[in-house]
Amino acid sequence: MASATLHGLNGGVFVIVDMRAARDGVFMEIACLESESASPPRRVAMVVFPEVQLLDVVGPLEVLAAAGLAETSRGGGRGYAIEIVGPEQGVVRASSGLAVGVDLDFDDRPDSIDTLIVAGGVGSRAAAKDERILDYLRSVAPKARRVCSVCTGTGVLAAAGLLEGRRVTTHWAFAERLAALYPNVEVDPDSIYVRDGKFWTSAGVTAGMDLALALVEDDAGRELALEVSRWMVFFLKRPGGQSQFSAQLAGQMADRDPVRDLQTWVLDHPEADHSIEALAARVAMSPRHFARVFREEVGQSPARFVECVRVEAARRALEDSRRSVEEVASCVGFGTGETMRRAFLRQIGVGPSAYRERFAESPERQEIENHGQIH
Repeated sequence: MASATLHGLNGGVFVIVDMRAARDGVFMEIACLESESASPPRRVAMVVFPEVQLLDVVGPLEVLAAAGLAETSRGGGRGYAIEIVGPEQGVVRASSGLAVGVDLDFDDRPDSIDTLIVAGGVGSRAAAKDERILDYLRSVAPKARRVCSVCTGTGVLAAAGLLEGRRVTTHWAFAERLAALYPNVEVDPDSIYVRDGKFWTSAGVTAGMDLALALVEDDAGRELALEVSRWMVFFLKRPGGQSQFSAQLAGQMADRDPVRDLQTWVLDHPEADHSIEALAARVAMSPRHFARVFREEVGQSPARFVECVRVEAARRALEDSRRSVEEVASCVGFGTGETMRRAFLRQIGVGPSAYRERFAESPERQEIENHGQIH
């Protein structure tokens, strides 16, 4: 069993002792004291406020703490020195009612921060109007190597004027509102997290852990990030985007069987024959009756729903693989690259090739995956 004590900068970096970690079937005893590395730990400031979502805070920070442990177990690494920044020293109450300890208040503005993270939650709307918070962010963000947000924390960064012209994401339920409030911010309602320069934004709640793991990969490499993901038992890169949870698809799921079960099957098999006749046969309806029932329960035609599913599957394939556009089109059920191109233009306003150029992983990372280091 592990015991850990986490200190702010005044107390040094965190100390973790008596940690047993299983790796490749062998238990390793790790006794980790304060790092003696010549390089100082990466300074992380997590911004909180009343009614913050607790998991937005502790999820990412636990990932960073685990990464620090993993680095130390390998005989080095910088780790992370974590501090909580809030309205005043003491505590703030999260939306769950639990207390979050605050190390520094908004008047304490360090000369440098490695990573600035703004949490989200129901209190983020008030935070986006709080001039103390906004002034703090405007002052500190330019000095930070990275500026991040979790969930609706993106709206707080936008309110501070830090996201003009940037591509961002947020919780799917608030993406439309964010886009309306800040028309000069490009809101991606589907991505789990988005990186645009030094700005990193994530989708809702648990997506903050995905974001933190991406930060670890950026700092210490994919192999260490994979080790952390194994320890914490979650995906190094989560399959799918927010659309599997969002109003775009989840909100379009039928209330009743058998149409809802059929939709789930389509999501799992985008490459299959999804003609009206084939889909109707799966639910034992005539094509005409099926089309009418589907539209009544889902609010759109079967063809439109299938296209949405296939575009999402194609986006993942373009981001995560080096397959050609034609190969991707065939794998997700579009048949031809031209058919997929037209669907992309309808759905997201750019063609598959342009989408890949902007959002695909680097060839170097894809090469790592192709050599079997990611499973």
